[in-house]
Amino acid sequence: MTIKRQGGFFSLAVLVALLAMLPAGGFSAWTWTEGLRWFYLFLIAMSAVFLLAPASAWLAVRIGAIDVPNARKVHTEPVPRIGGLAVYLAFMLAVLRNQQFSREIWGILLGGTMIFLLGFFDDWKGLSARTRLFWQTAAALVVTFFGLHLSFPLQLPFGFALSVILSVAWLVGITNAFNFMDGIDGLASVMGAVCALLFLGIGWNSSQFPLSFISAALAGACLGFLRMNWRPARIFLGDSGSTFIGFILGCLALYGSWATDNPAVAFSTPLLVLGIPVFDIIYTTVSRVRNGSVSSVRQWLEYTGKDHFHHRLMKLGLGVEQTVGFIVLLNICLGLGAWTIRHTASTAGTWLLLAQSVLIFLIVVVLMLLGRELTTGEKT
Repeated sequence: MTIKRQGGFFSLAVLVALLAMLPAGGFSAWTWTEGLRWFYLFLIAMSAVFLLAPASAWLAVRIGAIDVPNARKVHTEPVPRIGGLAVYLAFMLAVLRNQQFSREIWGILLGGTMIFLLGFFDDWKGLSARTRLFWQTAAALVVTFFGLHLSFPLQLPFGFALSVILSVAWLVGITNAFNFMDGIDGLASVMGAVCALLFLGIGWNSSQFPLSFISAALAGACLGFLRMNWRPARIFLGDSGSTFIGFILGCLALYGSWATDNPAVAFSTPLLVLGIPVFDIIYTTVSRVRNGSVSSVRQWLEYTGKDHFHHRLMKLGLGVEQTVGFIVLLNICLGLGAWTIRHTASTAGTWLLLAQSVLIFLIVVVLMLLGRELTTGEKT
């Protein structure tokens, strides 16, 4: 028996054991009483991905969902690209096992399922940019229909309509931001795990337990997937995985209650947690519009140039593992700032932490510019 098969049987045994331990008794009930329910869901999702990722790779080969390398891609060998199937199923298994469903959570699950199916068919058959944008918008609207949207514009004239529009724009934007980041082995997976763990910590610290449970399920699924997605990757997330992770994180940003009496903290907390993906999509979009690479939403969705933050770092001489590690460290710094800012009593302290975050983004800008200059003929 090979080590790989032994690992698969071990993962199956752990998953069956975790699911079989029903309340009132066993490990499941113990996590409730000890305040470790998030850890239980994390283990379920991670064990499920260990089991499902090889099956997803097998299915990808069978149906021809293979990512073939070309001049615009970093990898050099064909790789299965529907790893999102494993992440999606593991996440859903953990959330459904938790058996706690509010109206907003049902909206997240339904919208996330739409995003996953959209990405799966795009990985398999290929879909037009117009089709992807339409269904991404539809999924975001479903989430808002179930009551998940920004609250700050509600006091303005036409506040509800403005809230829905901004919420849809946010969800579509962060969904594509994570899709754009999925350009090197392990980056989108580990970033998804880090951002979810930051939401988990902030949510648990503020007694937002449903937020923590969903975050734990997503973090477990992402970290479990790294087993086959770390360099050299044996399977890719594909659009089905990267867009799903981004969409769920975008929903968590809307779902959380980040501050009730400080608009600056409430606005900045999710932005800092998701700071690097948000910055990357804004910077590359502005750059591409300025140099004429894109002139429409369709071109924006279809453009696949090597001008993202991770590409620029690799042009500076960093390897794949070093690039992923550096980006993760930056995002952790921003995330810890988001965590700290919630406990800062003074207004001056809040703005100093925000200033620190701006300085981190300025460092990223400098690195982006240095990486651009090393590319012959590339414009701003």
